[in-house]
Amino acid sequence: MAPLLVQESCLACHAKQGYKAGDIRGGLSVSQSYAPVQAATRDGIRQTTLAHGTAFLLVLAVSWGLLELLRRRWFELAGKMRELEEAHGQLLQSEKMASIGVLAAGVAHEINNPVGFVNSNLGTLKTYTDELITLLEACRTGKATEADFVAVEFDYLKTDSADLIRESRDGLERVRKIVADLKDFSRLDQAEWQEADLNAGIECTLNVVWNELKYKAEVVREYDPELPKVPCLPAQINQVIMNLLINAAHAIDERGTITVRSGHDTQWAWIEIADTGHGMPPEVLKRIFDPFYTTKPVGKGTGLGLSISYDIVSKHGGRIDVSSKPGGGTTLRVNLPLIAADMGR
Repeated sequence: MAPLLVQESCLACHAKQGYKAGDIRGGLSVSQSYAPVQAATRDGIRQTTLAHGTAFLLVLAVSWGLLELLRRRWFELAGKMRELEEAHGQLLQSEKMASIGVLAAGVAHEINNPVGFVNSNLGTLKTYTDELITLLEACRTGKATEADFVAVEFDYLKTDSADLIRESRDGLERVRKIVADLKDFSRLDQAEWQEADLNAGIECTLNVVWNELKYKAEVVREYDPELPKVPCLPAQINQVIMNLLINAAHAIDERGTITVRSGHDTQWAWIEIADTGHGMPPEVLKRIFDPFYTTKPVGKGTGLGLSISYDIVSKHGGRIDVSSKPGGGTTLRVNLPLIAADMGR
């Protein structure tokens, strides 16, 4: 209850009635039933709880659905990435096999030349052998005459036979080296990283592609004799070298020069291939690493060689630098780190 006090302003009317300021002349009491308020509050709390709970469950359900969708998308993406890696590996191998297929005729020609003269030499040696066997048979039966010995020409036969055998051995050694270089070039059985001699890789690749080069250019070698071994996948680096050499040959319209260099500094080893071909304008130069981009005539290339070379070198932690100008030839330098980064080995 609140007291009703006499205020100074009340005395103007009530002073004659004996009122004094501060007197308590009554009280004011107000009462109200809280039952409706409590009921309304309970209903509000119930409705609020129900609404918030429903919203929470809805958010939880939506979140769970989104997480499940995200999980599925993640696994789908991981699967697509694996498929992409497999496709890239197959593309890499297909391009290599296509390149080897293109080179097969050249390699066959390089092998046929020594095999041809070895076969010819063997025919001549067989003739000499037949003459000697005939003479020996005549000696054994006592029918040999001085004229028979003169006809054989021992001195010439001895000298020429030695020359024929030497030439044949040289030819067979050439065949052996071509086959060995082709095997080293592909190295299909070596998929592990190893310390590789880049100079040796260049030489073996030159032997494999020689038929593509010898009619187009003189090849000048300027190797770094102290080039350290480089951690890499040798077969893939050989493929890069092959692609650059063939591109250099295709860039030369008439006989020119291809210069192959190697070198190193404290962090990098590099291979440089420069040609005296027609060069490239800037609008072509900026697209040479794009997949399937080529300026060659139909049948001369797939447009994948430089793109795959770029990917290979990038995965080795390296880079390819290019300089070219129309009419001034092209130089490509492959830079490889001397200390391999973590490439997922």
